[in-house]
Parts: sequence; C-alpha cells; structure tokens
Amino acid sequence: MLWSYGFRPFYLLGSIFGAVSILLWTAQHAGLLPSAYLRGPLWHGHEMLFGFATAVIAGFLLTAVATWTQQPPLRGLPLMALALLWLAGRVLVLTPMSMAAAIATPLFPIAVAAALSVPLIRTGNRRNLVFVALLALLGLMAAGVHLAALGLLRLPPGLGVQVGLDVVLLTIVVVAGRVLPMFTNNGVPGAGATRQPLLEKLAIGSIVLLGVLDLSAWNPLLAALVAASAALAHAARLYLWRPWRTLRTPLVWILHAAYAWIVVHLALRSLAGLGWVSPSLAIHALTIGAIGGMTIGMMTRTARGHTGRSLHAGRPEAAMFVLVQISALVRVAGGILAPQAYLSSVHVSGVLWSTAFALYALFYWKALTSPRADGKPG
Repeated sequence: MLWSYGFRPFYLLGSIFGAVSILLWTAQHAGLLPSAYLRGPLWHGHEMLFGFATAVIAGFLLTAVATWTQQPPLRGLPLMALALLWLAGRVLVLTPMSMAAAIATPLFPIAVAAALSVPLIRTGNRRNLVFVALLALLGLMAAGVHLAALGLLRLPPGLGVQVGLDVVLLTIVVVAGRVLPMFTNNGVPGAGATRQPLLEKLAIGSIVLLGVLDLSAWNPLLAALVAASAALAHAARLYLWRPWRTLRTPLVWILHAAYAWIVVHLALRSLAGLGWVSPSLAIHALTIGAIGGMTIGMMTRTARGHTGRSLHAGRPEAAMFVLVQISALVRVAGGILAPQAYLSSVHVSGVLWSTAFALYALFYWKALTSPRADGKPG
C-alpha cells in the first residue's frame, strides 16, 4: 500500500527526514557530533528546503492531482523511482560527489512537475498548472545553489535558498487561499470564513513581487516596504478566515496558526531589511512556524482523509501541533527577548521540532503503510 498514492511514501520520508536532519543539525550546532553532519547553514537550509519541504509538497500535489483531474494517481514503480531520486539527493549531498548531488536534487522537483503535468494537460486543467511552474522553479533554485557552490555560476549560493523559500511561501499562500476558508467552514459550523477577491490578488501578488526582488537583489529598502505591505495584506486575509473561532478544532487551528506565522515572517522581514532585527528570525518564522505548521497540519489532515479515517485530531496530533508552535516561538521570540540565551533557544527549538515530526512518523507509520481503514481503494 505504500506505493499506491504519493502522500504515503513522501509524508513518511518527509517526517522521518525532518526529525532526523534537524536533530543531527542541532547536535552539530551544539558541538555534540564528532564530525559535521552538514557543511554549514547554507546546506542546512538547502536540506530543509529541497529535502524536507519539497518531499511534503510532492506528496500533497501527487495526491491532489488525482482528485483535481479524476485520473489514476502516480503509483507503483514510477512513484518508487521518484522516492529513490529524492533519497539519492539526500545521500549525495553528504558525500564529495558534488556534481551528482547537483543533478539529483534539482531533478526531483522537476520530475514531480512532469508527473503532475501529464494528467493536468490531458484533462485541460490549466488552473493547477501553476504548481508545475512552481516545482520547476524549485528545481532551478536547487540547481542554482549547487552550481554557485561549485563555482560554475557567479551568484551567491544563498540566493537559490532565499528564492526557493519564496517559491514555497507562494505555494502555501495559493493552497491556503483555496482550502483554508473551506476547511474552516466545514470543520467549524458557523465560522463564517470569507474571501475578498481584490485582497486575494494583493496577497498573492505581494509574494510574487518579493520573489522577483529577491531574485534581482535590487533595492533592499523597496523589498522591506513590499514585505511590510504584504504583512498587512496577509493579516487582513487571515482575519477574514476567522481564526479565533477554530481554537477547539486542532485540525483547523494549526493551519491558521501556521498562516499567522506568514504575517510574522513578513513583518520581521521588513524590519530585517531596515537593519532592526536579524534576518535569521524572519527566515525561521517562515520555516519553523509557517512551513512547519502547515506541513504537519496538512500531512495529518490529508493522511487521515485519504486512509479512510475520521477528520479528527486526538492527543498525539494536538501534541505534534503544539510542539511545532512552541518550537517556532522559542526560536523566534528567544532571539528577540533573550539574546543572551540565543544558542540555547536554537537547541531547544530543534529538539521540539524533531520530537513533533518523530511523533508523526511513529503514529502515522501504520496508516501510511496499510490499506485504507474503510476498505476503499487507495
């Protein structure tokens, strides 16, 4: 059953990798490893972006495309080949085989994009081709990191990670706008979550503009102004979704909490552009709070739905959600409120994150590797 749907292998691989990679990086950061796991912050960011986040996005989109198009999902040997390609990238980046890693890592999101494009084009589903483009951009950014690190491209290696984060942020913003109001109204009767068309365009457009400014590395002051405007637009968008009415429904509030971290990220990014806070705080508000919260929330919701289980979060799920949120708070607020304890906040945050995703792998292993609970195919 593991190879029957995209979410099954990639949610499992993503959660295990998310737990182990961050635990090893935290141990390296604390000086507890006899040798380095990764070669520095650039490769830590690379692995969490092009390893962890891209695996979860692949699992979600490969599953969603079957629903969007009513076509059979990618399964069996082709799905296994994609998983092996992802795994090859994770292994090769740890070896001296830099050119092989520079091929395998970018090739994975591009291969997923190709797999998505077939059913979308076959059924004329143009609306969702945006995700093909976003995955292709992730592949290009991954290639940029590797080629710059090899000296084959005259760009800062970190540029590919920064723009790649913008691409993942845009992916979350687009998906959340489509599903979060619906999830809110379905999960919390009477919630009254709404959408405002002009605000939707402003929210998405502001993230696109930020990505363009990052790619061009032009006028940091303008980027700070755009980030501040984007924070206001996304705060207004979240307000219309009525997050305060979801507090008793963990499967919904975790998605709202994750989206709130987007607002925090954009506000901190604006302040960082003015030199008032460290850019690292803005980055980790996005990566831990927004990406971490959204991935574990969507991994839980879609895994339960597609394995024939009720859309109800019990104590294990609530614990995972809370751990990710506390991890983000410790990492971001700790760097602002207690700079003297910054290193400790980094290490505590890493352990909390690793625990959350280890719990997901532990509690969802059976669901992801077994037949559906309701006996239906999938």
